[in-house]
Amino acid sequence: MITAPHPVPEATVVSVERSRPRLVWPAWGWSLVGVLLIWGFIIAVRPGAPFDPLAQALSLAPFLVLVALGQMLVITLGPGNIDVSVGTIISMSSYVSVAVSVVAGPVAGLVAAVGVGLVAGAVSVVAILLLRVPPIIATLATSLIVSSATLLLSDANRAAADAGLRVLVNAKLLGVPVSALFVAVVTVLIALMFTRTRFGLSIVAVGQSLRAAERAGLRVKTLTAIAYLVCAAFAGLAGGLLAAFISPSTVLGTSYMLDSVAVVVIGGTLVSGGRPVPVGTWTGAMFFVLLSGLLNLVGWPVGAQNILKGLLVVTVVLISTASTGTGRSTLARLRASLNPHKKETTNG
Repeated sequence: MITAPHPVPEATVVSVERSRPRLVWPAWGWSLVGVLLIWGFIIAVRPGAPFDPLAQALSLAPFLVLVALGQMLVITLGPGNIDVSVGTIISMSSYVSVAVSVVAGPVAGLVAAVGVGLVAGAVSVVAILLLRVPPIIATLATSLIVSSATLLLSDANRAAADAGLRVLVNAKLLGVPVSALFVAVVTVLIALMFTRTRFGLSIVAVGQSLRAAERAGLRVKTLTAIAYLVCAAFAGLAGGLLAAFISPSTVLGTSYMLDSVAVVVIGGTLVSGGRPVPVGTWTGAMFFVLLSGLLNLVGWPVGAQNILKGLLVVTVVLISTASTGTGRSTLARLRASLNPHKKETTNG
């Protein structure tokens, strides 16, 4: 005997439809659109070799991405967290890297550059956590100290970067700069850290709600210290690499302080904290590098370029904020990871 199938309750159909994944515009989407638009403008102004602008940008962007990844880690901690010392750390570490590489080799030079960054970061951490100085003031004070040290190093050191390191930094693999591949690996590791490790989830949770994170038992001071140390270390490493890519200079990192913040914001990371977007550092950096190339191509002065960049940053932030959300609470996910045997209960 064949019986007619039971009708599916309407509520079940509705719940199934609601459970279907929806296409969500990524936080870095608008910066990618900006990259494509600027690339198109460059091709229109200078036709001929359409992929040359991308190749040039890909050779310059990794250094900015590396600094921006560290800045993103700090900004994710929440309002008021920013490191304005990264520019001076880059300049100082470039001299230290060259001086050490002449004596002990290129690897030791890069290690020394990272070490210098860590020392500078430690100064900021002491000022922020022990002296309770606001982060922007603390890192500004560190910047002044580092700037003075850089001037002394520039007078004492006139050496050039190690030839082997210079070759490595400028090397390409299948047409892609080795430096870009290296920073891409770092980006993937940072992305996995934010989504797969308790440390990364804790950083995001602090940025979403400092008070809730403290009540959840997170070691906010320890997380803050590590974030600023990593940011300074990345700046130091960028300085060591830039010393081989260009040359040491007292103003080598000047533009990186503001540009690193702008790249993080354009890439979709929330300035208010709690939502890091590692992929966005790449789209944001490529956008900035291509934009600078376009403006230089059409002959815009530096002042006008900075004004336009500022306006674009504000525009992208407004559009991105209106189009994307923060998603599920990371603090809830962190609690779930800390209590894997605890079942979630829902009311419905």
